[in-house]
Amino acid sequence: MSVKLPPKTVNHCYLCAAPLHHKVTWRKLLTPTKEPVICDKCHQRFERVTPEQQKYKDVTALYHYNEPMKDFLHQYKFLKDVVLSEVFREEIHQHLKDEQTIIVPIPMHPEKQKERTFAHIDELLNAAGIPFTHLLEKISPITQSSKTKIEREQSDQLFRLKVHEAIKPTHYILVDDIVTTGTTLQHAKSLLIEAGAEKVTALTLIQG
Repeated sequence: MSVKLPPKTVNHCYLCAAPLHHKVTWRKLLTPTKEPVICDKCHQRFERVTPEQQKYKDVTALYHYNEPMKDFLHQYKFLKDVVLSEVFREEIHQHLKDEQTIIVPIPMHPEKQKERTFAHIDELLNAAGIPFTHLLEKISPITQSSKTKIEREQSDQLFRLKVHEAIKPTHYILVDDIVTTGTTLQHAKSLLIEAGAEKVTALTLIQG
């Protein structure tokens, strides 16, 4: 018989190590949410993207790419601090929890994943408790961040469908960490639409 362990309590901010003071409210008791893992001061440094500031049609971005977010992304992705996948888990959970869709993370190339040791989009979704399905494979290990804007916009197709994966005529949501020119998401979207998807939208943590 398996025993379900209670969720761990985080007592110090993941970003500045300040003590965390968790408040018990009726709202939390009636609608359980995941406890924050960063302090209010650190959280306030991240700038939310308003509906009027969304740059791309059918793409919802949660935060702007300001200096605190740049530091966070560097520590998470490149310094391999995988525990930081929990920082925005509640925001991601709230945006995707009720969606009657198929959630598709933008994949990493196997070489790049081996180098970084974990798939950062998968970990964001795992932390948020959102089920997902891998339908795409990255063709080249070259990252979009290493290209100029013109090179990104003129890129050949970045992805291919995984073998034996059937695309249903339904709604898919792509999930990525950051949208800058929109090229990555557009390539993934066009591939899914051509394969039979009825609708493809996207959620990103950051808007560059």
